[in-house]
Amino acid sequence: MIKTGNNLLQTASENSDDLWKQGRLVEIEITDLSDTGDGVGRFGERVVFVPDTVVGDRISVRLLRVKPQYAFGKLHEIITPSAHRTRPGCMVADKCGGCQWQHINYEYQLEAKRNLVIQALERIGGIFEPPVDAVLAGDSALGYRNKSTYPVGLSSTLKVQAGYFQKGSHQIVNLNQCPVQDARLNLLLSEVKEDIQGRGWRIYNEKHHRGQIRYLSLRIGRRTGEMLLTLVVKDWDLPGIEAQAEEWLKRYPLLVGVSLNRNPDRTNANFGEETCCIAGKSFLREKFADLEFQIRPDTFFQVNTEVAELLLKEIIGQLNLQGNEVLVDAYCGIGTMSLPLAKLVRQVIGLEVQREAVEQAESNGILNQITNASFQMGEVENLLPQLPITPDIVLLDPPRKGCDRAVLDSLLEIQPSRIVYVSCKPATLARDLKILLAGGYQLVRVQPADFFPQTAHVECAAFLVR
Repeated sequence: MIKTGNNLLQTASENSDDLWKQGRLVEIEITDLSDTGDGVGRFGERVVFVPDTVVGDRISVRLLRVKPQYAFGKLHEIITPSAHRTRPGCMVADKCGGCQWQHINYEYQLEAKRNLVIQALERIGGIFEPPVDAVLAGDSALGYRNKSTYPVGLSSTLKVQAGYFQKGSHQIVNLNQCPVQDARLNLLLSEVKEDIQGRGWRIYNEKHHRGQIRYLSLRIGRRTGEMLLTLVVKDWDLPGIEAQAEEWLKRYPLLVGVSLNRNPDRTNANFGEETCCIAGKSFLREKFADLEFQIRPDTFFQVNTEVAELLLKEIIGQLNLQGNEVLVDAYCGIGTMSLPLAKLVRQVIGLEVQREAVEQAESNGILNQITNASFQMGEVENLLPQLPITPDIVLLDPPRKGCDRAVLDSLLEIQPSRIVYVSCKPATLARDLKILLAGGYQLVRVQPADFFPQTAHVECAAFLVR
């Protein structure tokens, strides 16, 4: 037992059931990182998950939620810091829930993300020594986000605030700048709050479901500099919004549109289903893969433009396209990958469940004079078996939950010669790959990409052949 200040620190050599209790202060070494970004250590034979730590840290930790074989703890003191530790680039990194890994040097973040992918493929997918490449990274681990959506609230002195929620709570950490978003958006983040305050607009209270303004959303075209400002509101009743929108357009030369999005429901979802342009344009222009895209406030578009483009180049290089292929892009969104790939193949068919995304994909195709890409609206599991042609290549880019089993069964039935599975969650990727590999496919390569520096999230492209 070691005494630190007024606390008695328990070491693993003294481990017993009596010590494995909430509130105990114990000493452990962090030996791994979880897929949620927490450090992982052991106290005897039991596992302890601790945020704000990194492999190599020797720490004291306060046990919080204690289960028979594992516990979640809170960092109390760093006894010996890891060589992978660094000073965070944000003064509120220890409070803000927007990032998990600002205390970890970037080189080790990339190594840790590759390890997360390998562990998921081995543990969940049952894949022995999976062929996982080094993680693709952009030029900067900061200032990369092209979109940020901040909850809006009131301080104890009734001052309008906007920022990310504090870790483990719904308390807003007020921000005037954010080091991971495009720096050109910082001025809007700091000043728009003052305008909201001056207008006297009511701020939404999630507990009582009253008030108006719920979120402030900012978006920028990284290559064009065009910006959109969107207020997410409970309903449309926002007196003076037209005049204020025009004032914002005059004040910020790069701002091309101001919109309201209506979200009337008791929900943690940021955006509702209706968006109305108040002033300027309803979209911004962005350059991606030598094409021009029109992106609206609620359009899904990868937040890291540069790394998304790097991953697309890796996909194109791996496929070695000859120009005569038929490619199906399942979960195609607004055609971010469909349209660049269409220039390199005979035909592209995009499948997407959201009507608005399909409409935008078609518009972006017309904008770029691409005539060999078509888009169908509906559930992928319903559309895929009904295709009038057997594709040579299927590109999958499902949400975090992965593919519906019916999609995987359809792939095993139609048997495209190649599949590219783009995933934002290694665990569901591994689960789905296990099914495809059992059905006769071979895993050639997995290319991770760091779309979200300073967080534990990692994107992957897995390449399969028959």
